[in-house]
Amino acid sequence: MSTSSSPSSPIRLGTRRSALAQAQSGHVAAALEKVSGRRVELVPITSEGDTNRASLSEIGGQGIFATRLREALFAGECDFLVHSLKDLPTAIPEGLTIAATPPRVDARDVAITRGGTPLHELRTGSTVGTGSPRRIAQVQRRAPHAQVVDIRGNVDSRLQRVATGELDAVILAAAGLSRLGSDSPLHREELGLAEWPTAPGQGALGVETLADAPAELLEALAALDDHDTRLAVTVERAVLEGLDAGCQAPMAAHAVLSGDEIRVRTVVYAPEGERRIGLDVTEVLNGEYIRRNGSGNDADAADGADPMRAARELGLTLARRLLEQGAADLVSREHSS
Repeated sequence: MSTSSSPSSPIRLGTRRSALAQAQSGHVAAALEKVSGRRVELVPITSEGDTNRASLSEIGGQGIFATRLREALFAGECDFLVHSLKDLPTAIPEGLTIAATPPRVDARDVAITRGGTPLHELRTGSTVGTGSPRRIAQVQRRAPHAQVVDIRGNVDSRLQRVATGELDAVILAAAGLSRLGSDSPLHREELGLAEWPTAPGQGALGVETLADAPAELLEALAALDDHDTRLAVTVERAVLEGLDAGCQAPMAAHAVLSGDEIRVRTVVYAPEGERRIGLDVTEVLNGEYIRRNGSGNDADAADGADPMRAARELGLTLARRLLEQGAADLVSREHSS
Protein backbone atom coordinates (compact mmCIF):
# COMPACT_ATOMS: atom_id res chain seq x y z
CA MET A 1 0.00 0.00 0.00
CA SER A 2 1.22 3.50 -0.78
CA THR A 3 2.77 5.46 2.08
CA SER A 4 2.18 8.93 0.65
CA SER A 5 -1.38 9.40 1.89
CA SER A 6 -0.61 12.38 4.15
CA PRO A 7 -2.26 15.58 2.87
CA SER A 8 1.12 17.34 3.08
CA SER A 9 2.98 14.75 1.01
CA PRO A 10 2.95 14.65 -2.80
CA ILE A 11 0.97 12.10 -4.77
CA ARG A 12 3.50 10.04 -6.73
CA LEU A 13 2.79 9.38 -10.40
CA GLY A 14 4.77 6.54 -11.94
CA THR A 15 5.68 7.16 -15.58
CA ARG A 16 7.99 5.86 -18.26
CA ARG A 17 11.08 8.01 -18.84
CA SER A 18 10.34 8.87 -22.47
CA ALA A 19 9.60 12.49 -23.31
CA LEU A 20 6.13 11.60 -24.55
CA ALA A 21 5.24 9.57 -21.45
CA GLN A 22 6.39 12.36 -19.16
CA ALA A 23 4.56 14.99 -21.21
CA GLN A 24 1.23 13.17 -21.03
CA SER A 25 1.81 12.33 -17.37
CA GLY A 26 2.48 16.01 -16.77
CA HIS A 27 -0.95 16.90 -18.17
CA VAL A 28 -2.62 14.41 -15.83
CA ALA A 29 -0.52 15.61 -12.89
CA ALA A 30 -1.60 19.20 -13.44
CA ALA A 31 -5.26 18.20 -13.63
CA LEU A 32 -5.00 16.09 -10.47
CA GLU A 33 -3.33 18.93 -8.56
CA LYS A 34 -6.32 21.14 -9.36
CA VAL A 35 -8.93 18.67 -8.11
CA SER A 36 -6.99 17.33 -5.13
CA GLY A 37 -5.20 20.43 -3.86
CA ARG A 38 -2.03 18.34 -3.46
CA ARG A 39 1.25 18.38 -5.33
CA VAL A 40 1.83 15.55 -7.79
CA GLU A 41 5.38 14.28 -8.22
CA LEU A 42 6.53 12.35 -11.30
CA VAL A 43 8.45 9.14 -10.57
CA PRO A 44 10.34 8.11 -13.75
CA ILE A 45 10.53 4.33 -14.21
CA THR A 46 12.52 2.48 -16.89
CA SER A 47 10.72 -0.41 -18.61
CA GLU A 48 12.19 -3.08 -20.87
CA GLY A 49 10.50 -1.43 -23.80
CA ASP A 50 12.56 1.71 -23.17
CA THR A 51 15.92 -0.09 -23.21
CA ASN A 52 15.43 -3.00 -25.62
CA ARG A 53 15.58 -1.70 -29.20
CA ALA A 54 14.38 -4.94 -30.82
CA SER A 55 11.09 -5.00 -32.72
CA LEU A 56 8.04 -4.90 -30.47
CA SER A 57 6.74 -8.08 -32.09
CA GLU A 58 9.92 -9.85 -30.88
CA ILE A 59 9.96 -8.66 -27.28
CA GLY A 60 6.34 -8.83 -26.25
CA GLY A 61 4.47 -5.82 -27.61
CA GLN A 62 2.29 -3.75 -25.31
CA GLY A 63 3.00 -5.58 -22.06
CA ILE A 64 6.67 -4.65 -21.97
CA PHE A 65 5.77 -1.03 -21.22
CA ALA A 66 3.27 -1.77 -18.47
CA THR A 67 4.89 -4.63 -16.51
CA ARG A 68 7.67 -2.68 -14.79
CA LEU A 69 5.34 0.23 -14.01
CA ARG A 70 2.86 -2.11 -12.37
CA GLU A 71 5.62 -3.76 -10.36
CA ALA A 72 6.55 -0.32 -9.03
CA LEU A 73 2.93 0.38 -8.13
CA PHE A 74 2.53 -2.90 -6.25
CA ALA A 75 5.85 -2.27 -4.48
CA GLY A 76 4.69 1.14 -3.22
CA GLU A 77 7.21 3.12 -5.28
CA CYS A 78 4.35 5.27 -6.64
CA ASP A 79 0.65 5.86 -6.03
CA PHE A 80 -0.75 5.67 -9.56
CA LEU A 81 0.27 5.26 -13.18
CA VAL A 82 -0.56 6.88 -16.51
CA HIS A 83 -0.58 4.66 -19.60
CA SER A 84 -1.24 5.24 -23.26
CA LEU A 85 -4.29 3.01 -23.59
CA LYS A 86 -3.20 1.76 -27.00
CA ASP A 87 -0.11 0.31 -25.29
CA LEU A 88 -1.99 -1.33 -22.43
CA PRO A 89 -3.00 -5.02 -22.55
CA THR A 90 -6.74 -5.61 -22.22
CA ALA A 91 -6.36 -7.87 -19.16
CA ILE A 92 -6.05 -5.79 -15.99
CA PRO A 93 -4.17 -7.68 -13.22
CA GLU A 94 -6.04 -8.50 -10.04
CA GLY A 95 -5.62 -5.77 -7.47
CA LEU A 96 -5.45 -2.93 -10.02
CA THR A 97 -8.13 -0.69 -11.46
CA ILE A 98 -8.38 1.90 -14.24
CA ALA A 99 -9.52 4.77 -12.05
CA ALA A 100 -9.93 7.31 -14.84
CA THR A 101 -9.83 7.81 -18.60
CA PRO A 102 -9.34 11.55 -19.22
CA PRO A 103 -10.87 13.09 -22.36
CA ARG A 104 -9.38 11.62 -25.53
CA VAL A 105 -7.45 13.84 -27.92
CA ASP A 106 -6.94 13.32 -31.67
CA ALA A 107 -7.09 9.56 -32.39
CA ARG A 108 -5.74 9.80 -35.96
CA ASP A 109 -2.40 8.75 -37.39
CA VAL A 110 -0.37 11.20 -39.45
CA ALA A 111 2.15 10.62 -42.23
CA ILE A 112 5.23 12.84 -41.89
CA THR A 113 7.22 13.68 -45.04
CA ARG A 114 9.82 16.26 -46.09
CA GLY A 115 8.18 17.50 -49.27
CA GLY A 116 4.49 17.01 -48.58
CA THR A 117 3.96 14.15 -51.04
CA PRO A 118 0.76 12.32 -50.01
CA LEU A 119 1.33 8.80 -48.80
CA HIS A 120 -0.52 7.24 -51.74
CA GLU A 121 1.66 9.15 -54.21
CA LEU A 122 5.04 8.03 -52.87
CA ARG A 123 7.22 6.73 -55.68
CA THR A 124 8.38 3.14 -56.04
CA GLY A 125 11.12 2.34 -53.55
CA SER A 126 10.23 5.12 -51.11
CA THR A 127 10.79 4.15 -47.48
CA VAL A 128 8.12 4.50 -44.81
CA GLY A 129 9.06 3.91 -41.17
CA THR A 130 6.77 2.27 -38.62
CA GLY A 131 6.99 -0.58 -36.11
CA SER A 132 3.25 -1.25 -35.88
CA PRO A 133 1.86 -4.31 -37.72
CA ARG A 134 -1.43 -2.44 -38.23
CA ARG A 135 0.32 0.55 -39.77
CA ILE A 136 2.53 -1.73 -41.88
CA ALA A 137 -0.58 -3.37 -43.35
CA GLN A 138 -2.24 0.00 -43.90
CA VAL A 139 0.86 1.47 -45.61
CA GLN A 140 1.02 -1.53 -47.90
CA ARG A 141 -2.59 -0.89 -48.89
CA ARG A 142 -2.24 2.89 -49.26
CA ALA A 143 1.26 2.95 -50.80
CA PRO A 144 1.86 -0.52 -52.29
CA HIS A 145 5.04 0.54 -54.08
CA ALA A 146 6.72 1.86 -50.95
CA GLN A 147 9.11 -0.13 -48.77
CA VAL A 148 8.15 -0.35 -45.09
CA VAL A 149 11.04 -0.08 -42.59
CA ASP A 150 10.52 -1.49 -39.08
CA ILE A 151 11.68 1.23 -36.69
CA ARG A 152 11.75 1.99 -32.97
CA GLY A 153 12.66 5.14 -31.10
CA ASN A 154 11.13 8.30 -29.72
CA VAL A 155 9.20 10.85 -31.75
CA ASP A 156 12.16 13.21 -32.24
CA SER A 157 14.45 10.45 -33.51
CA ARG A 158 11.81 9.32 -35.99
CA LEU A 159 11.26 12.85 -37.26
CA GLN A 160 15.02 13.29 -37.60
CA ARG A 161 15.26 10.22 -39.86
CA VAL A 162 12.83 11.91 -42.25
CA ALA A 163 14.54 15.31 -41.99
CA THR A 164 17.93 13.81 -42.91
CA GLY A 165 16.53 11.78 -45.81
CA GLU A 166 17.14 8.39 -44.23
CA LEU A 167 13.40 7.76 -44.57
CA ASP A 168 10.88 9.30 -46.94
CA ALA A 169 8.04 9.15 -44.41
CA VAL A 170 7.11 7.95 -40.94
CA ILE A 171 3.69 7.19 -39.48
CA LEU A 172 3.03 8.68 -36.03
CA ALA A 173 0.09 9.24 -33.71
CA ALA A 174 -1.37 12.73 -33.88
CA ALA A 175 -1.93 12.62 -30.11
CA GLY A 176 1.76 12.14 -29.39
CA LEU A 177 2.78 15.06 -31.57
CA SER A 178 0.15 17.24 -29.90
CA ARG A 179 1.14 16.28 -26.35
CA LEU A 180 4.80 16.94 -27.11
CA GLY A 181 3.97 20.28 -28.71
CA SER A 182 5.97 19.29 -31.78
CA ASP A 183 6.63 22.21 -34.15
CA SER A 184 8.61 20.27 -36.75
CA PRO A 185 8.82 21.99 -40.17
CA LEU A 186 8.15 18.65 -41.84
CA HIS A 187 4.85 18.14 -43.66
CA ARG A 188 1.93 16.36 -41.96
CA GLU A 189 -0.80 14.41 -43.71
CA GLU A 190 -3.70 13.61 -41.41
CA LEU A 191 -5.00 10.13 -42.17
CA GLY A 192 -8.78 10.06 -41.83
CA LEU A 193 -10.29 7.48 -39.49
CA ALA A 194 -12.83 6.29 -42.06
CA GLU A 195 -10.12 4.84 -44.30
CA TRP A 196 -7.30 4.62 -41.77
CA PRO A 197 -8.79 3.52 -38.42
CA THR A 198 -6.33 3.39 -35.56
CA ALA A 199 -5.49 1.19 -32.58
CA PRO A 200 -8.01 0.55 -29.79
CA GLY A 201 -7.61 3.33 -27.25
CA GLN A 202 -5.38 5.51 -29.44
CA GLY A 203 -5.38 9.13 -28.27
CA ALA A 204 -6.67 8.14 -24.81
CA LEU A 205 -4.92 7.67 -21.49
CA GLY A 206 -5.57 5.17 -18.72
CA VAL A 207 -5.00 6.24 -15.12
CA GLU A 208 -4.31 3.09 -13.10
CA THR A 209 -3.96 2.55 -9.36
CA LEU A 210 -4.45 -0.10 -6.69
CA ALA A 211 -8.03 -1.29 -6.31
CA ASP A 212 -7.69 -0.74 -2.54
CA ALA A 213 -5.98 2.64 -2.81
CA PRO A 214 -7.04 5.27 -0.25
CA ALA A 215 -10.57 6.51 -0.88
CA GLU A 216 -9.42 10.11 -1.22
CA LEU A 217 -7.03 9.15 -4.04
CA LEU A 218 -9.68 7.11 -5.86
CA GLU A 219 -12.13 9.99 -5.53
CA ALA A 220 -9.65 12.53 -6.84
CA LEU A 221 -8.68 10.33 -9.80
CA ALA A 222 -12.35 9.66 -10.60
CA ALA A 223 -12.81 13.42 -11.06
CA LEU A 224 -10.49 13.18 -14.10
CA ASP A 225 -12.68 10.57 -15.82
CA ASP A 226 -14.51 11.39 -19.04
CA HIS A 227 -17.53 9.11 -19.40
CA ASP A 228 -17.76 9.30 -23.19
CA THR A 229 -14.08 8.49 -23.62
CA ARG A 230 -14.29 5.55 -21.22
CA LEU A 231 -17.33 4.16 -22.98
CA ALA A 232 -15.77 4.45 -26.45
CA VAL A 233 -12.44 2.87 -25.49
CA THR A 234 -14.24 0.11 -23.59
CA VAL A 235 -15.90 -0.91 -26.86
CA GLU A 236 -12.62 -0.70 -28.78
CA ARG A 237 -10.57 -2.68 -26.28
CA ALA A 238 -13.29 -5.33 -26.03
CA VAL A 239 -12.98 -5.93 -29.79
CA LEU A 240 -9.26 -6.60 -29.30
CA GLU A 241 -10.00 -8.81 -26.30
CA GLY A 242 -12.61 -10.79 -28.22
CA LEU A 243 -10.30 -11.39 -31.18
CA ASP A 244 -7.78 -12.91 -28.76
CA ALA A 245 -5.13 -11.96 -31.28
CA GLY A 246 -2.47 -10.51 -29.03
CA CYS A 247 -1.39 -6.91 -28.91
CA GLN A 248 0.64 -7.11 -32.13
CA ALA A 249 -2.25 -8.16 -34.37
CA PRO A 250 -2.81 -5.84 -37.37
CA MET A 251 -6.24 -4.61 -36.28
CA ALA A 252 -7.97 -1.31 -35.69
CA ALA A 253 -11.03 -0.23 -33.75
CA HIS A 254 -12.43 3.25 -33.22
CA ALA A 255 -15.69 4.23 -31.58
CA VAL A 256 -17.34 7.67 -31.65
CA LEU A 257 -20.31 8.90 -29.63
CA SER A 258 -22.70 11.28 -31.32
CA GLY A 259 -25.88 12.29 -29.57
CA ASP A 260 -27.62 9.09 -28.56
CA GLU A 261 -25.61 6.84 -30.91
CA ILE A 262 -22.24 5.13 -30.89
CA ARG A 263 -20.52 4.34 -34.18
CA VAL A 264 -17.81 1.70 -34.28
CA ARG A 265 -15.36 1.09 -37.12
CA THR A 266 -13.20 -2.01 -36.74
CA VAL A 267 -10.90 -3.76 -39.22
CA VAL A 268 -8.59 -6.78 -39.16
CA TYR A 269 -5.84 -6.77 -41.81
CA ALA A 270 -3.80 -9.52 -43.38
CA PRO A 271 -0.12 -8.95 -42.46
CA GLU A 272 0.74 -7.95 -46.05
CA GLY A 273 -2.25 -5.61 -46.20
CA GLU A 274 -3.76 -7.19 -49.32
CA ARG A 275 -6.90 -8.35 -47.50
CA ARG A 276 -9.01 -6.94 -44.72
CA ILE A 277 -12.25 -7.75 -42.93
CA GLY A 278 -14.14 -4.85 -41.39
CA LEU A 279 -17.36 -3.78 -39.74
CA ASP A 280 -18.91 -0.34 -39.55
CA VAL A 281 -21.89 -0.32 -37.20
CA THR A 282 -24.04 2.18 -35.34
CA GLU A 283 -25.92 1.40 -32.13
CA VAL A 284 -28.46 3.58 -30.32
CA LEU A 285 -27.11 4.46 -26.89
CA ASN A 286 -30.41 4.05 -25.10
CA GLY A 287 -31.24 0.87 -26.95
CA GLU A 288 -30.31 -2.77 -26.47
CA TYR A 289 -26.59 -2.29 -25.88
CA ILE A 290 -25.84 1.03 -24.25
CA ARG A 291 -27.56 3.23 -21.67
CA ARG A 292 -25.62 6.26 -20.57
CA ASN A 293 -25.46 7.25 -16.91
CA GLY A 294 -27.63 10.28 -16.26
CA SER A 295 -29.08 10.43 -19.77
CA GLY A 296 -32.33 8.61 -19.09
CA ASN A 297 -34.95 8.56 -16.41
CA ASP A 298 -34.82 6.87 -13.03
CA ALA A 299 -35.83 3.58 -14.63
CA ASP A 300 -32.38 3.30 -16.21
CA ALA A 301 -30.73 3.26 -12.80
CA ALA A 302 -33.44 1.11 -11.27
CA ASP A 303 -33.13 -1.68 -13.83
CA GLY A 304 -29.43 -2.06 -13.10
CA ALA A 305 -28.19 -0.97 -16.55
CA ASP A 306 -24.38 -0.85 -16.60
CA PRO A 307 -23.20 1.18 -19.60
CA MET A 308 -19.58 -0.02 -19.38
CA ARG A 309 -20.59 -3.66 -19.20
CA ALA A 310 -22.88 -3.10 -22.17
CA ALA A 311 -20.06 -1.37 -24.05
CA ARG A 312 -17.79 -4.33 -23.45
CA GLU A 313 -20.51 -6.72 -24.62
CA LEU A 314 -20.89 -4.69 -27.81
CA GLY A 315 -17.14 -4.92 -28.49
CA LEU A 316 -17.10 -8.67 -27.86
CA THR A 317 -20.09 -9.09 -30.17
CA LEU A 318 -18.28 -7.24 -32.95
CA ALA A 319 -15.21 -9.41 -32.43
CA ARG A 320 -17.33 -12.54 -32.81
CA ARG A 321 -18.80 -11.17 -36.04
CA LEU A 322 -15.31 -10.44 -37.38
CA LEU A 323 -14.18 -13.96 -36.54
CA GLU A 324 -17.26 -15.43 -38.22
CA GLN A 325 -16.41 -13.45 -41.38
CA GLY A 326 -12.89 -14.89 -41.55
CA ALA A 327 -10.79 -12.73 -39.25
CA ALA A 328 -9.64 -15.88 -37.45
CA ASP A 329 -7.69 -16.85 -40.57
CA LEU A 330 -5.97 -13.47 -40.71
CA VAL A 331 -5.14 -13.65 -37.00
CA SER A 332 -3.66 -17.14 -37.35
CA ARG A 333 -1.57 -16.00 -40.30
CA GLU A 334 -0.21 -13.14 -38.20
CA HIS A 335 0.73 -15.51 -35.37
CA SER A 336 2.56 -17.79 -37.78
CA SER A 337 4.34 -15.04 -39.65
